[in-house]
Amino acid sequence: MIKKHISMAKEQEQGKLGIAYLKTIWTSIMLQKEGVVNESIQLKHNYVTAVFDALGIGLEPTYKYVFESSPSFEQFEDWVIRNGIVSQEMINLFNLAISSSNQKSQDLTTENNVLDKKALDHWDKEGYIIIPNAITEDDIEASLDVIYTHLQIDPNDTSTWYEDHPLKQGIMVQLFRHPQLDKNRFSKKIQQAYQQLWQRTDLIVSNDRVSFNPPETDNYKFPGPNLHWDVSLKRPIPFGLQGLLYLTDTPENQGAFTLVPGFHRKIDSWLENLPHTVNPRTYDFQLLGTKPIAAKAGDFIIWNQMLPHGSSPNTGMKPRVVQYINYQPIHREIETEWI
Repeated sequence: MIKKHISMAKEQEQGKLGIAYLKTIWTSIMLQKEGVVNESIQLKHNYVTAVFDALGIGLEPTYKYVFESSPSFEQFEDWVIRNGIVSQEMINLFNLAISSSNQKSQDLTTENNVLDKKALDHWDKEGYIIIPNAITEDDIEASLDVIYTHLQIDPNDTSTWYEDHPLKQGIMVQLFRHPQLDKNRFSKKIQQAYQQLWQRTDLIVSNDRVSFNPPETDNYKFPGPNLHWDVSLKRPIPFGLQGLLYLTDTPENQGAFTLVPGFHRKIDSWLENLPHTVNPRTYDFQLLGTKPIAAKAGDFIIWNQMLPHGSSPNTGMKPRVVQYINYQPIHREIETEWI
């Protein structure tokens, strides 16, 4: 029964995996299983997401295992090791983040800056930035090989670009964890650019997927996503960043990432003056002045989450391949009311 397994966990308590908060998650699930209400243990969504990202394990199979097996915490950790993809770097980031006191880091030094004044001026005005050569050519080739292998694609055989695959959801590919993808996540240029824009070092990295956007044909048309926001439009909209890594040279017509530059400066007044009968999420963003962002393989784009953004139809000759990567504070503000 529950008393055999549970000693009340502290957020900082670590087991053999060395990650804080995992025992709190296990304790909460075990309490739910036994129908026990303990108001002192309330899971923090940001923490749970970060823990599961670091361990490369899904929330649903974890709950299923614990509910069906009632494991001890040690047995639970063994199960995670067998079924997850554990990243020590992500564990270290997480432990650092939750040990911070929700304050901006004091150890951010100018010597680690990757964005100069010109880049920062562009960022302030346009709301996005391009970091060139964020990963090496070898890492670009290795990343493409991983994605093509998983999707059973031959980059030289166009017929393979359009075949159905279980990992494909439109242009999104449900491929999250691989040593090469993790290596890209920990590119120093990418990490330091996020730290500079956030003005803090205690950031955690996301466990996002990749994308494969092939050229349109008579039989295949771009399925989206078109321009959108990934944040609630309830004001004030909190500061937040998003980013993607180009793994192919991408001119404007090759399904380039597209946004409305500078809209972070206008969004409040635009929403205020929008007629009540108009849904901002279905607005024709082309009327706002969209811009496709051309860049080279290995370049990284960061944008302000207030910018409408999305992919675009690929009218070129080659696929566009990207990896989504984001760094953010674990204590960040999140609006739970979706508007």
